Amino acid sequence: MRRTRWQARAGWAGLMLVATGWGCAGGDGTGGAESASEVVEPRIRVNPTAADALPAAVMGTAGAPAGMAVTYFAADPATRGYLAVPEGAGPFPAVILIHEWNGLVDRVRQMADAMAAEGYVALAADLYSGRTGSSQEENVALVNEVNSDSAKMIANLNAAVAFLRSRSDVTGRIGAMGWCFGGGIALSFGLGGTNHDATAIFYGRLLEDPARLRSLTHEVYGTFAALDGGIPPDAVERFVLALREAGVSNDVHVYDDVNHGFWLHADQDPARQVPALDAWQRLKSYLDRTLK
Repeated sequence: MRRTRWQARAGWAGLMLVATGWGCAGGDGTGGAESASEVVEPRIRVNPTAADALPAAVMGTAGAPAGMAVTYFAADPATRGYLAVPEGAGPFPAVILIHEWNGLVDRVRQMADAMAAEGYVALAADLYSGRTGSSQEENVALVNEVNSDSAKMIANLNAAVAFLRSRSDVTGRIGAMGWCFGGGIALSFGLGGTNHDATAIFYGRLLEDPARLRSLTHEVYGTFAALDGGIPPDAVERFVLALREAGVSNDVHVYDDVNHGFWLHADQDPARQVPALDAWQRLKSYLDRTLK
């Protein structure tokens, strides 16, 4: 496996919301349980993956989601997030997971469980008011709806931050991560949302304007695919050059021989698994240094 890597140094100031929306090379069904009015909050055993292992969530071998549905966005009661909490009193750092273009489905819930097993309070956000898409046409319509009201999208994720910060078992250090559509949203939120401490982008739409990127106040993580026709390596290189000019430190890699959507669906092709493992190890290190 060969990968391309860029890094730069940190800085801040500016503002921009990124227009996002890209279909992924994989996805699961709608699935998922509704929240009950009164439930005992489930807990997930802290059990980080071994150095040579991917989360079961990305390998398609995870069990049923073990967390719970939650409402966190009062402005839209139809919004249904998913919360996964580690065992123990904490306090723990927290991560917000931002779904792909088809919405909050079980693969993302299982990934939230995986993050809880790594020692993070994990909230999978819902940007589609409880809906999911089951076709390209439905997914595009949902993506376009979010992109048409970026203020609501930012308010939704700001509410997710407030929800996590209100918990006594959260340290107050919070990151956002997303895939495809969600990767671009994570960058938008890094630029325009409530101050948080990490932004991890998996093959999401990018910006190339240093003036707009200066509003990032923390290091940025990025994982991209060399065979991705929508976000090709030269676009990633321009993004990194803009981050450097803006003074924003970054850990951005492009992996050879894989295409868009490879990481969250590493089970779909054995060729994805070696780069997916490297990207996972990098993500764990990134979250360690930015949130822990």
